[in-house]
Parts: sequence; C-alpha cells; structure tokens
Amino acid sequence: MTTEKLPTPAEARAELAATLDALEDKLNLPKQAKATYERLRTQNPGALVAGAAGAAAALGLGVWAIVRAIVK
Repeated sequence: MTTEKLPTPAEARAELAATLDALEDKLNLPKQAKATYERLRTQNPGALVAGAAGAAAALGLGVWAIVRAIVK
C-alpha cells in the first residue's frame, strides 16, 4: 500500500485547466503562426521577408505549372 495523498478537487481542476491550456496553445495553429510572425518581425525581419519571397515564388511556380499543363 502506498501512502500517496490524492489531490483535492480544486488542485485536480487547476491541473486539468493547465493541461487544457497547454494543449490549446500547442494545437492552435493560427495562434502559433501569429506568435511566430511577431517573433520574426521583431527579431529577424530579413528572415520574414525571405520567407514571404519564397512563398510568393512557390505560388508563382505552382500557377505556372498548372497553366502550362492546361495549355499542352
């Protein structure tokens, strides 16, 4: 037998609330994207510009490939 003390209902609720908050932070992609954007904007704006340019280039290549496939 163990003499381990069970948490009180208030402690259990607080632990559950903390766990749910951590899960929400981890699974909320728009919130994570906004936090990453803000961090890059303040710490390394060059990386933010490079990422935007890379995304624009990938989108342009995708459109070009689709148009080329349709024309053929």
